[in-house]
This record gives sequence, C-alpha cells and structure tokens, in this order.
Amino acid sequence: MILFFHHSSGSVYAVESEVQFSEEEIHRLVWLFGRAEPCQSDVVNGYHVGPRREMVTPWSTNAVEITQNMNVAGIRRIEEFFPVKGADAEFDPMLQALYEQLDQKIFDIDRKPEPIISVKDIRAYNEAEGLALSEDEISYLEGVSERIGRPLTDSELFGFSQVNSEHCRHKIFGGTFIIDGEEKESSLFNLIKRTSAVNPNLLVSAYKDNVAFIQGPKVEQFAPRSADKPDYFETKTIDTVLSLKAETHNFPTTVEPFNGAATGTGGEIRDRMAGGKSSIPLAGTAVYMTSYARTDGTRPFEKKLSERRWLYQSPRQILTKASNGASDFGNKFGQPLITGSVLTFEHQETPDTTCYGYDKVIMLAGGVGYAKQSDALKGEPSPGEKVVILGGDNYRIGMGGGAVSSVNTGQLSGSIELNAIQRSNPEMQKRVQNVIRAIAENDNNPIVSIHDHGAGGHLNCLSELVEATGGRIDMDRLPVGDPTLSAKEIIGNESQERMGMLMQEKDLEYVRKIAERERAPMYVVGETTDDMRFVFRKDNGECPIDMKLDDMFGKPPRTIMEDRTIEHRYQAPQYDPARLDEYLEQVLRMESVACKDWLTNKVDRSVTGRVARQQCQGEIQLPLSDCGAMAVDFRGRAGIATSIGHAPVAALVDPVAGSQLAIAEALTNIVFAPLTYGLEGVSLSANWMWPCRNEGEDARLYDAVEAASDLAISLGINIPTGKDSLSMTQKYPNGEKVLSPGTVIISAIGEVSDVKKILSPVLVANPAYPVYHIDFSFSPLALGGSALAQALGQLGDETPRIEEPEYFREAFTAVQELIQRGVLTAGHDISGGGLITALLEMCFPSTKGGLSVDLTAFPEDDIVKLLFAENPGVLVQTSHPEVLEEVLRDASIGFARIATPTADGRTLSVSYGKKSTLTLDIDAKRDLWYRSSYLMDKYQSGEELAKARYEGYKNQPLRLTAPKGFTGKLADLGLDPDRTAKAPVRAAILRDKGTNGEREMAYALYLAGFDVKDVHLTDLISGRETLDDVQLIVFCGGFSNSDVLGSAKGWAAGILFNEQAKATLDRFYARPDTLSLGICNGCQLMAELELLYPEHELKHKMAHNDSHKFESSFVSLTIPENHSVMLRDLAGASLGVWVAHGEGKFDLPYDSDRYHVIARYAYDAYPANPNGSPDAIAGLCSADGRHLALMPHPERAIFPWQCAYYPEADRREHEVTPWMKAFRNAYDWCCEHSR
Repeated sequence: MILFFHHSSGSVYAVESEVQFSEEEIHRLVWLFGRAEPCQSDVVNGYHVGPRREMVTPWSTNAVEITQNMNVAGIRRIEEFFPVKGADAEFDPMLQALYEQLDQKIFDIDRKPEPIISVKDIRAYNEAEGLALSEDEISYLEGVSERIGRPLTDSELFGFSQVNSEHCRHKIFGGTFIIDGEEKESSLFNLIKRTSAVNPNLLVSAYKDNVAFIQGPKVEQFAPRSADKPDYFETKTIDTVLSLKAETHNFPTTVEPFNGAATGTGGEIRDRMAGGKSSIPLAGTAVYMTSYARTDGTRPFEKKLSERRWLYQSPRQILTKASNGASDFGNKFGQPLITGSVLTFEHQETPDTTCYGYDKVIMLAGGVGYAKQSDALKGEPSPGEKVVILGGDNYRIGMGGGAVSSVNTGQLSGSIELNAIQRSNPEMQKRVQNVIRAIAENDNNPIVSIHDHGAGGHLNCLSELVEATGGRIDMDRLPVGDPTLSAKEIIGNESQERMGMLMQEKDLEYVRKIAERERAPMYVVGETTDDMRFVFRKDNGECPIDMKLDDMFGKPPRTIMEDRTIEHRYQAPQYDPARLDEYLEQVLRMESVACKDWLTNKVDRSVTGRVARQQCQGEIQLPLSDCGAMAVDFRGRAGIATSIGHAPVAALVDPVAGSQLAIAEALTNIVFAPLTYGLEGVSLSANWMWPCRNEGEDARLYDAVEAASDLAISLGINIPTGKDSLSMTQKYPNGEKVLSPGTVIISAIGEVSDVKKILSPVLVANPAYPVYHIDFSFSPLALGGSALAQALGQLGDETPRIEEPEYFREAFTAVQELIQRGVLTAGHDISGGGLITALLEMCFPSTKGGLSVDLTAFPEDDIVKLLFAENPGVLVQTSHPEVLEEVLRDASIGFARIATPTADGRTLSVSYGKKSTLTLDIDAKRDLWYRSSYLMDKYQSGEELAKARYEGYKNQPLRLTAPKGFTGKLADLGLDPDRTAKAPVRAAILRDKGTNGEREMAYALYLAGFDVKDVHLTDLISGRETLDDVQLIVFCGGFSNSDVLGSAKGWAAGILFNEQAKATLDRFYARPDTLSLGICNGCQLMAELELLYPEHELKHKMAHNDSHKFESSFVSLTIPENHSVMLRDLAGASLGVWVAHGEGKFDLPYDSDRYHVIARYAYDAYPANPNGSPDAIAGLCSADGRHLALMPHPERAIFPWQCAYYPEADRREHEVTPWMKAFRNAYDWCCEHSR
C-alpha cells in the first residue's frame, strides 16, 4: 500500500509499505517529513512531477534507511512528488515523469523477471539488444556455441559484449593501424607503454591496475587504533605510493548530464579506492568540453554555426547539470575538487567540410591519492577465497553502458541509450570507502585483490577478480533492489557505489564488523575455484553464465584500423592590429578563458583539511591557480601536485602539435610547485577522445599518440595511465554528423617537497619586483589553435610547437631551481588567451596595484601575435632579479624582463618600442572576464543572487586581523605535534553515515592536546560507547544521509528514536564538565536536537541557503565580544575560514539579540554572507558558553597553508592560525574542569 503525506510547501511524500503503520509510527513519519499531514485518501488528485516509476532514486534509498534507523519497519520506497499546473509542465524526462494523479499504482512496474533465454540467432539478438558486437565477434561466439554444444544464454552474450566492449577492452588502442597502405610497427598502447619502459623513474605500478602508482614520501598516518569499535587516534610513520587516475564519462554525460558526470566522478574515485590491495583517494579534478553555450547571444564566434536540434540537452544545460552532478558527488562523498578546465568549441571551415563541435561532450574526472607502499600491488588469488561485495543493491541501471559508450551517440534507439544511464549515491560510496580506508590503515590488510564496479557491472568486476583461478558466484546472494530484474539484469547492471574484493574466509568476520559499524552493506557472494570457469549459479541449479574464462574474455581477431592521411588546410587568421582591445574583449568572454567562479563556488575545495592549493587566489578569491595540491598528511610538508593540459583546437590544425601543447600546458602549470624530484618525478595520464572511423581521423589519432609518446620520452617522463573514448561522433536524425575534435587531456602528478612553497599567480604590487617572461617552446610565435583564432571564428594555419624537448627540460629545471632558492614571488603560465591575458590575470585577484609592460625585448614585429600567441611559457615575478637572470643565463634559457608593478592605480599599460600600444583598465577587464561566469551562474544561483555575486565579488576583499598578541607559534600556544604522552583530557568526534569532515576535526583536537576518540552513531545505538570518559564532543561536518529530508534530519532521527543513543547524549549534556561543538552538518544537528537553547519555547532551525545551492568559499568572520569557552579571547579578530554547505542559513524565531552570537560574516551581503543568515550570523553558543554551533569550518583553516588567503608576511612566519587558539581554549577549560 502507499500512504501519502502533504507538506506545507505543496509537495507530496509517497510511502510504499508492506505493513499498516501504528499511530506512533505515523507520528514519527510526520516529524521526519517536517510536519507533513497524512492524507486520508488513497489518491492525490492533480498533476505532479516525480521520479520515473522504474527508477528507485538514491533519495528514496536514504529516506528508507532513515526510517529503519527510527525503528519504523516495512517501508520499501519513499519518493517526493511536486505539484505542477498541467500537462504542459516542464520536467526532466531523463529522470522524471508527469503523473495526472498519484494513486496506489505509481510504483507499479508491469513486468516480471524475464527467464533465461537460449539465443540461437546471435546476429539478430545483437541488433535487437544493441550489444555493439562486431562481425568478427559474432562469428567467434557462434564458434564458441558450436564447440560447447549448446546455445549461449542472453546473460553470456550480454556479458561478453560488456567485458569485451571497446569501452572496457580498448581494442582500437591495442589494434593494428594501416595508414596510407603502410602497417605501423607499434600499436597505440605500445607507443604509450614505451614511455614507461624508457623512463621508469619512480613508477611502482602501471597499466595493470585501476590506477598508476609512483613512489611517495614517508608521511604521518593519523587514524584510529582500530576500526571495528570506538577507539583513539594515533600517529605512525608509513611509506607511501602516490596514485593518479583520470576517467572520462562522455556518453552518459551527453545523455543525462547530472548523473552521467556524478557517476563519472564516483567511478574515478572508486578506481583510486581499488588501487593495489586498497588505496585512499585524496582530491579530484574535472574537465568539461561542450559545443558553444550561447548564454547571451552576443558573442560573434558563437554565430558562425547555427544551433543543432540537440538530441538530449543543450550545451548550456549540459555544462550546468554536469558540473552540478560532479560537484554534488564530490561534495557528498567528501573529496575536494582542486583543479579543472572548461572548453566550448564549434567550427566548420566551409559549408562542405567536416563540422566539428563537442555535441558529444567530454566530461573528465581525474584525481590523486595515496596508498601504503606495502599495499601497492594486488595479491595472487588462490582457490577457496571468498568473493565479497560492498555497497548497494542492484537496479535496472546502466544496462549496457560499456557497449553503448563504444558507439556513436544517436546510433542506437533512445530506449537503449537511456537504459544505460546510471544512478548516483555518493553517501553509499562514502560508507564503502570508510571500510576500505579502515582496512588500508590497518597493519594487516586482509584484502587479496579489489576491483570497482563500473562498466559491465558484476560481469567485469567479478570476472577480473577471479580471472587467474576461475570462480563461482551464488546469484541468490547478490542484493536486489528491484524484484523484476532478470538474471541478465542482475549480473550486468551498473548500479554504482560497489566494490568487489577477494579475501580469506578467516578475515570475513573482522571486515564484517567494520562494515556493520559503518553501515556499509556487505555480501559474501561466491568463491574462487581452480577450474578457470566463470559461473553464475542460482540456488535452483540454473546457471545464467557457465563459461570458460578464456571463452568469456574472447580471442576474436585483432582490430584493424585502416585509414589515409587527409591534409586539412585552414586559413591563416585575419586580423587588424587597430582592433586589439576588441579582440581582447572577445577572448576574455570565452568560457575557456573567462572566470570559472560559477564552477568553483559550488564545489567543496576544503574537505579533508589537506588541501594546500585549490583554484581560488588572492584577497578577492578568483579562480586563477595553475595547479592543485594536497598535503599527504597534516604536517604540511610532503604533498602531491596535479595539473591539466589540453589543446584540441591546435590539434585540428596539427595533431602532433596538439599533443605537444597538451603535455606542455600540464607541465607549465605544475612547474610552480616545488617538486621533490623535479621533472623526472612527474608522471602523466593521457585520456584520448577521438571520432574514430571517420576518414582521416584514425591517421590523425596515430600521429597524435606517437607525438605524445615521443615528447614524453624526450622529456624523460612517463605516461603510466590513461583512458580512451574513441566513438566521439554525434549523429542526428536528419543524417547530420558532428565530430568532436580529436582531444587528448593530460593530467600530471608529482610529489611536492614542501606544500607551503607552491608559487601563487597573484602579483605583488612592489615596483622592486619585476616580471619576466620565460620561453619554454623554442619556436616562433603562432596563433593557430589560439583563443584569439577561435574568437575570430577561425583555426589558423600554424600552431606553436615544442621544437627542442631538451630546451623545455632545462627551462622547467631552471624554474624549479628559482622556486627552491626562494627568489620568486609569483608565477603564472601562458596558455588560453596568451601573454596579455596572463598579465591581466596576475593583477585580477588584488584590489590595488597595476602593471607597466614593455615588450620591446621580444624579437617579433606583430603585436597581435605577441599579445595573443599561446606558445608554452611562463611569467614569473622575482624579488631577486639578478639571481633569476644568472640562473637562466647559466641554463641558456630565453627570457625577457617585460613588466614592472605599480603600487598605485589599476592600469595595465603596454608599450612596444617607443610607442604606447594599449592602456587597459584592470578592473573593467576583470568585470568583463567575470561576466561569462555570471551568465552561467544565473542558471544555478538564480538571476538575483548571480547578479549580486557579479556586482559584489570585488567589493568584499578578505581583511584578516589576528587577535592581539598572537604569534602563530606552536610553542607559544603550548602545542606539540610530536607528543607521545597520554593526554590528561579526552575528546570525541561524532559522525554518522555521510559525515566526511571528521579527520581534520580529529587532528585539530589532537594538536590542541586532547586524546581523540572516533565515535560513530552506531556505537551510541549499540551501547559500545557511553561518552563517560569524554569531556568534549564534536559533531562533524559532511552530508549525513545525503541531506535527505533536510540537513542532519536523518542523523537526528537516529538519536531521538533510539533509546540508548538518546540517553547517552542526555547524560553527557547533564554533566557540568563537558563542552560540545557542532560544525556545518553538526551545527545543523544541534539545531535539530534543540541543544543550544532549551530555555526557548520556539527553537531555531537551519534553512537552505538563499541561493538554494551548495556554497563553497573562503570568507572572513568577525568575532564579536562573547562569552563562549572557545572564542571569548578572540573577540575583535577577523579570521579567514572555509565555508562548504547547502543549508547554512540560521532561521531564528526571535530577534538576534536573544541569541549568543559568536561569529559573523564580515560582510552582510552575498556572496561573503553565503547563505543569507540574518545579521550575518555564522555561529551561536549556549547561554553558559559551553556549547557552540558554527556553520564554517575552522578545523580546515588551522594552518596557513590550508587557507586560500593569508597575509603574506604572516604566512611565512606563522605555524598555526588563530583558530588553533580556540581549540586550545577548549583543552585548557577541560583540564581545569576534569573530574
């Protein structure tokens, strides 16, 4: 039966249950649904929009779990429906349906599980099901069927199509290329592998795992002593390896952008969880490439081609929804996104030539992480080991995603393509990750081998786990969320957030205890055998799959790629030097060059507390960083830097140059991090997206891969990982075909010796610190493939190149030496937009100062080329020009002193020879550069707040003031990060499933002097933890229960409706010697539990941000006079702090003077007040000052290197920020009040 609840907002909750509810259970559901009224009727009349009946949403999965935690049994599904005016209402058909009325059949799916089918006509079945089998593969399978003496089953054929799809097996990269009648000696894959054979450098693992590993530093692991019960954190030194991986999720993102990009992000994170025997993801990256967004219709270059009748979503919709999906997954999982890129592009040289555009989009999700050195390589499976799955249920999701991703979009029927769309549940994946993290941090890791569930589902994951031995999978042990699934659908669906593992039977109980504590579903589903067969068997004896592994993995003939070289000739750019300012304005408005604030303002860039470099820079926090970086531990020295490079527009002109420039851009971005081993310590991922099997494109791909291989080898570096997606063609019903430009995206990684020394692009307004240009390309300036050429609606005829790899190496090494010697004060690479854009960007993040530029030293007469060419190179500012010039001359590197900062004014003047060429208003150009972000932001923040951000960003500079007498020295606060003695007082971090900010909080407490205990809600419910020996508890930040039904509502439900948990907290708060702190999600929890003001009749709540989106920023808080234990002696200070939340607005039923305010946002206007809280309130405390609730994250800003902005003089001198004083105050108070 289905019971409906009407919410005051108009929405309807539909609750499907197997049982009748008691009055008490109805009362609990009314509380959960925010006082929604139960409907007395079985039907709700009127039009509503809600989830498709066949897709159980992740929201429902979380909501049902919340009711289970509340001891309300028997609920199968809960969904939310929204009223609309009529049948013409707008909704997203990919995810939603329109209902004329809500009745008892809204969840009915009119189908039964299909029986196992024996397929006699493989060719016909292939066509009907869209398996994308080639003729060779069909012949091969017919031969297998004949040899084993029976027809193959539908599951076997489906399984073969998935595990042998181009998407999974990369047959083109391993195939034979015949170009212009000549067979190439090497496959593409061997060209890439050659880089590691010639330059193994620091490689530990390449090409044979979910990730690549390079040798890493010794670091300090900070983790609980044990993970199957509440326990105290401890530190220990470990040897590490660093991981690199990048995935593309192009087809799913084209069809359904939010879930496509979300599951792309989730899949890439799972790859970094599955490296070796287990590994830990640290941070992510993202790249989005679409056709032109056409946000305001005024950009001339967007009018060169007419808009297509988009198959699924418009490019603008894809950019918004895909970035929402990727951001949402990382935010909820707890992975910061620290660098990325955007490109929009279309071009057709003449009406009769190929039309290029990212109609089939590129969505790249990449990232870095680490593992223990001892876990870097997978173990060897043995017969009798158990096959274990962690994660969620099976649904009819992603069916055939691997095969569908291997063909041109639009080639298959819409139903098949939609059926391959996936479902995102980041909170489930976080639970799974917590189990794997616990195992990885244990001294004895029981995992033999681990693999993620991605393309091909159980088929791909489990077959790879058992491919060395054979395996039997007990089908009826697999979790099923949809009872209508057939055997084929259970085996092959791509439901996300699952991991497969092998371990010995004796280790199952230990892992099960951890999984139960973390609420991560765990299933023992089979075991390895010794017969080299792959079998899925049901309890009734049926076997949907029973094949030799050799037959399943297949040995069809090698793929042959035959093509001819087609010389594309593009017109040289036509331009007029008198129109320089006009050209600059067009370039600054391009999405690839313009401000990316619309991306960074909604993605978490601080979670983990280990982010050492993210996108935003300067006192007004603009996204201008060249690279991203993470500290590997909390000590703030050893780290990982990562960067991105691509040049697909240049690659259209010359595929060789395109590969060179992509590698060069990644390297000129990462060069500003002090790399432990210099260029030799850098490894690359190469992700290839190409419209193969179009005439001339296969030849271009071969040239591009060969060029990347040759350059990497010449530079002395390797490419140990990557991915290919070689069906980048979009077909339209009218026969039109649009090719995505052949693209390689390079991701670079390198170990950082000291994260505190990473160079910033922010210009220091000191006339004594000149700016130099350092050339990396050693080639003539060229405009081919540049942003200017694109703005002119052209490609150009000549591109920059890397003429001398050895020179590039020397230039890279010279810049690294200058960083190590401490003589550089700022640095920025020259890429999109050329030299003039790079110079402006160095000025943008500041409120004062200008730049006087003289380009006379350049041997180039063409001022347009000088300003807009994108030849690889960097700009650096130095405090010691004589040292810089000596180092560069000794290395024979080309350089020029080109600019002098001015302390006053906001003008950038450019002179060439004796005449002034250009005088630019820096702030006006910054507004123009920012405008493209505003045009995208209004589709996510709404017109009013997007405009407020656009008009207000420059008027809210960060102004930080430390409390009087603060020195920033550990010793002056009595702090010792090396302490080993037991502490006199104890604290506990409290978390629920979905909490993701607990480690950084635990470390802040540990550094303050506490012994810190890790406590999960399950520990309170079970009675494992009493909190009797703890004086301070902290409810940590994150997304408990994915914020379903309101932030912290599910967490609160688990406490309020579980007698033991509630009694434990009641006892704690009744004691006079205790303190508590709620941060972000914990602040929301304290509101739900009504802990701060029991004396108030009406209790405050936390409401959605005014923007109705997640807000991520680094802001300043002012600390007023207050009586709180932690912050009273910080009154008068203005402190920088991270914000990362979606429901952070204090909803106060009384005037603000009835509350004890402990922190306010420094500006009471958006975006500096990110949520619209009244009176700019950021935090409150109880009447006695002992209990604090704060929305921002001070635990992520306790060190200067964690802060997105910190006064430069203090950054060099301070070891900790004033926030550590607050945590130390809590320690001192607890010592004074300990029993």
